[in-house]
Amino acid sequence: MSDNPSQVDAILIGGGIMSATLGVLLKELAPDWNITMFERLEVAGEESSNERNNSGTGHAALCELNYTTEQPDGTINIDAAIRINERFQLSRQLWAYLVDRKLIDNPRSFITGLPHISFVQGKGNIAFLKKRLEALSSHPLFQGMTFSDDPDQLREWFPLIMKGRSANDPVAATKIDDGTDVNYGALTRAMCDHLAKENVNIKYNHHVEDIMRAADGSWEVKVRNLKSGMIEKHISKFVFIGGGGGSLPLLQKTRIPEGKHIGGFPISGQYLECNNPKVIEQHYAKVYGKNPDGAPHMVVPHLDTRFIDGKKALIFGPFAGFSPKFLKTGSNWDLFASIKSDNLITMLASGVKNIPLMQYLIQQLTLTKEQRMKELREFVPDAKDEDWELKVGGQRVQVIKDTPAGKGMIQFSNTEIVHSSDGSLAALLGGSPGASTSVSDMLKLIETCFPQQLNAWKPKLKEMIPSYGEKLSDKPELIAEIQSWTTRVLDLN
Repeated sequence: MSDNPSQVDAILIGGGIMSATLGVLLKELAPDWNITMFERLEVAGEESSNERNNSGTGHAALCELNYTTEQPDGTINIDAAIRINERFQLSRQLWAYLVDRKLIDNPRSFITGLPHISFVQGKGNIAFLKKRLEALSSHPLFQGMTFSDDPDQLREWFPLIMKGRSANDPVAATKIDDGTDVNYGALTRAMCDHLAKENVNIKYNHHVEDIMRAADGSWEVKVRNLKSGMIEKHISKFVFIGGGGGSLPLLQKTRIPEGKHIGGFPISGQYLECNNPKVIEQHYAKVYGKNPDGAPHMVVPHLDTRFIDGKKALIFGPFAGFSPKFLKTGSNWDLFASIKSDNLITMLASGVKNIPLMQYLIQQLTLTKEQRMKELREFVPDAKDEDWELKVGGQRVQVIKDTPAGKGMIQFSNTEIVHSSDGSLAALLGGSPGASTSVSDMLKLIETCFPQQLNAWKPKLKEMIPSYGEKLSDKPELIAEIQSWTTRVLDLN
């Protein structure tokens, strides 16, 4: 072990979108701070943030039907859609600020304007889609959304989906042109490159093995250099655990009371990727459908145009999978090692409550290629087996915790920020919409962990994110101004 531990102002664990975002914010707010980031892999953004490990949707609830729910009285609740859209607007603003100040360049390398479309089949779902449009179109964040059930119009929107479809199959869609495809891997790497230029010490091939509270209240972080095998010790006044699926085991090592009674359940993702350029060229949108019966809240079928490494791609999914690993590059013992005396009852309660989820995962694991193609053909009727290949996506760990609703509740649609009572340590645990709302999540963390500095930082936060502290829903003119600015700077036209 190193005899001379380094002392820094902040340690960021994990080289993904969350740590990169927090690092960028802190470096702008406190440029003199000494910040170190640890990443166990050789480059940034290789796990959940990687462009091939997530759907790349700029989640703004423009097309995701699961963010708008029909109430028993038939009305549509759009509260979640508004909340998620407002959070994504914060992300767009920070990215535009970074591009505008030339702190990162070439926005087309990480974000592309792309129509977002909701697609449904059957009279009941079409009626729901109409009511959803009526509810959303009255809100200034969702202006420009249009509905159609006209086959000729739909063929213009998504010819691949309409080709070969029976005229007896009633279908409809809503479309909005303000959507985006986001390459979160490229964005993460761009932000980390910027941080390195700002003298943030990014240590790749470094695995954090332990985190301990020191007598003076600071944190001692034990790190292994995976190249040399040497153990290093680093001391910091603030630690952020942003290691994706690896965050829960590290949080447990801190032994803070706030980290107890929390478990995690890993779910892996798979998808079909098109290998035929002629087919890929026939589609230009992100098209989301409705949840299959019995599927988790986050499993929404979608046919997505993607832009990866400067090339257009086409994927369909997701198909759920299971692995006990908490990271794609993790260990098969991860799940079992995370079960502790304080969360055992929580985990057991979750198992009892989620038998249908287990059954769904088993069903997904046993799907054949033809069964997956059958699901694809609900979207693309004439899809050919030889044009599509099965790929493995990222690993996600869903948070399990006790809530007023009961013990062992899986949190499918929330990101959890767990922090020590003094705010000196915080961990971000998985959830949806994840990377899309990374800026909102990190702003919340800053407000929670740095209350003494917050007032002094607010002017800079407003400079970076003009709507910071505002509720966009109440200010239509601010929405128009911000969307115009971010669209221009990020080259989304």
